Amino acid sequence: MRWPGRGAVSAVGEPDGSGPAGVRVPVTCERGGFAVVLSLDEAGLLDGLRLAAADWTAPPYADPETFREQEVTIGSGALAVPGTLSVPRGRGPWPGVVLLGGGGPFDRDATSGPNKPLKDLAWGLAGRGVAVVRFDKVTHAHAARVAALEGFTMTEEYVPHAVAAVRLLRDRPDVDAARVFVAGHSMGGKVAPRVAAAEPSVAGLVIMAGDAEPMHRAAVRVVRHLASVSGDPRAADLLETVTRQAALADSPELSPATAAADLPFGLWPGSYWLDLRGYDPVGTAAALERPMLILQGARDYQVTVEDDLARWRAGLEHRPDVTIRVYDADDHLFFPGAGPSTPADYARAQHVDPDVVEDVARWLAES
Repeated sequence: MRWPGRGAVSAVGEPDGSGPAGVRVPVTCERGGFAVVLSLDEAGLLDGLRLAAADWTAPPYADPETFREQEVTIGSGALAVPGTLSVPRGRGPWPGVVLLGGGGPFDRDATSGPNKPLKDLAWGLAGRGVAVVRFDKVTHAHAARVAALEGFTMTEEYVPHAVAAVRLLRDRPDVDAARVFVAGHSMGGKVAPRVAAAEPSVAGLVIMAGDAEPMHRAAVRVVRHLASVSGDPRAADLLETVTRQAALADSPELSPATAAADLPFGLWPGSYWLDLRGYDPVGTAAALERPMLILQGARDYQVTVEDDLARWRAGLEHRPDVTIRVYDADDHLFFPGAGPSTPADYARAQHVDPDVVEDVARWLAES
């Protein structure tokens, strides 16, 4: 048996649960999984059957008994967003960290198919003595409202809420106000130095697969890579389109009014790309007198050792308070594996590399 997009079924799990929600039977495939949900009538006869996405399960290194969680609100006014605070059990004060997700309208967990890499990280760190705040991006929580804003930028997408989250942690008696950090993944890592520049109380940064190559140029590189591994005859047309869009993002003709549809990814207007184009993450980081941990997966095709980490190294490797680590088996989401990484890998349920969680926790404890 095969399931479209997920490949052959490799295992069928034990039924779980009953009652109004029905009985869930987990099914594992070559590339991800799903659940068969059966509902029964009062006589115990089948009266419904549907397929659902596979549920996230806690990584082996996360013990929810070692920390507690509560809902929080980040920011104020119409663009306030919901978030989750995870605090270790026991006596503090604990170091704290604010997690920032990558580019796109992600929720607080950076949910991607069956995976929740920021939740993996939050639970792993909270069980290792770190208070963690993660929150829905404003582009996720208020998509329509943000789309109606004129002149929206990367700075507006990240910085106000990140600063508010830092201050929320600093105001808690169970958190060490002098040891509140920011950890960003992908675009969240790119923008982390700008957050620290805006909020002097940030004690240090963890930059995970933070892109440093100009994003419009990276878009062309990524599409070219995907075309080479997919063999899809339509890839050449897509590459031509993205190359044309990237040229506009790089040109003097780019203006705040340039439509998102004419630019790479089709997500952000010209104002966003002008902000991106004018921002130097490595130079901003170099001007900060704060410790940094920079992490990179060697199998990452989106943010790469050659194109992005090389820029962080060139600008920061001379600093004794900057630690750089590369994980040979890890992809962009810090999922360990083998062979060339592809988008299909993200459809398979995985967890953030336990070595990454341990290294981040240790660095936060020692910084």
